[in-house]
Amino acid sequence: MGKFDILHDRKNTRSVKWDMLQPVFQTEDVLPMWVADMDFMAPEEVNQAIIDRAKHGIYGYTIVDQAVKGSIESWLKERHDWQIDQGWLSFSPGVVTSLHMAIQAFTAVGDKVLIQTPVYTPFYKVVESHDRQVVKNPLLYKENTYQIDFVDFEKKLQDGVKAFILCSPHNPVGRVWSKEELTKMAELCVKHDVLIISDEIHGDLVFPGNKHIPIASLSEEIAHQTITCMAPSKTFNLAGLQASYVVTPDKQKRKTLEEHFNKQGAHMLNIMGNTALEAAYLHGGPWLDELLQVLYDNKTYVKEMFAAHASDLEVIDSQGTYLLWIDCTKLGMDEKELKKFMIEKAKVGLNTGIEYGEEGKHFMRMNIGCPKATVEEGVQRIIKAIQAIK
Repeated sequence: MGKFDILHDRKNTRSVKWDMLQPVFQTEDVLPMWVADMDFMAPEEVNQAIIDRAKHGIYGYTIVDQAVKGSIESWLKERHDWQIDQGWLSFSPGVVTSLHMAIQAFTAVGDKVLIQTPVYTPFYKVVESHDRQVVKNPLLYKENTYQIDFVDFEKKLQDGVKAFILCSPHNPVGRVWSKEELTKMAELCVKHDVLIISDEIHGDLVFPGNKHIPIASLSEEIAHQTITCMAPSKTFNLAGLQASYVVTPDKQKRKTLEEHFNKQGAHMLNIMGNTALEAAYLHGGPWLDELLQVLYDNKTYVKEMFAAHASDLEVIDSQGTYLLWIDCTKLGMDEKELKKFMIEKAKVGLNTGIEYGEEGKHFMRMNIGCPKATVEEGVQRIIKAIQAIK
């Protein structure tokens, strides 16, 4: 049995995914395949680095030194062919924290901020909680994939948008944007002087035949128009350690952003997050390569099983992330009926598509970052429930 086949008991570990079933689903009797963390242990080198650091027994204020920054620089160069300067780096507890800071730093009350829907739920909150206006550029859904509506995109930019929050790779639809798509979006943002705030937290989780390209790596001009938010948390299952970073090549933008981080006291990493980030980037490559094959196999299994035994469900052919976007339109249910069906009949805890915008109301999001046995159990429960109503 391989390390990605082990069924770890996560109950009673203060896990959001496993210990929040009652508040979220109003029952404990569901298999959790929702919130975006994985049911795999982090790389052994990460765990050992944390243990070794804990043995020191003193947990005072900590710094992000050149060694940690160097691990980020090397990772981005090796995995994404992006050569950064360590001086471009700023640090925060999480990508969502960084998004909040960027919106506060570079937009004003009432400003318009563009997002591409359906999209990661916090994008809405990041904009609205600071009294900015959400402007939607809905993605075009056709032929089992999503495309960008560039006519609408530029029209919205021309209408006074100040910032664009890019989700790359895209959560929940699983698109890994091509170089051509990224270039066209970026050039339009430069043309209309719209700041690009790029959430690239899923950038390491890309399936064969696709390549994640950091949008800021396209050109120096685009780099100076972009703030890139990244973290090892999705890649190595480290979300609870709260370690992320922002890459801002433009000196003045970086100064402005860091001033806002400092105002909120959110400018340093905790000891264990610092330790884990460095160990993951120095030693986690082989673990990640193995994980990507596991995720690809899980995706393939779900698509093939639903196609054969539950054809009313259409799994979008994702190019990355461990989150599957499932079109349930043919079941003929509205969003409330669909949610109730999955909880009460299938007994599987998924994210409802409506959480990501009106465009997702007939969809569900499934987390396949778990052992094959868990994926099989979840899929079989759903197939059985669908067959029972036919």
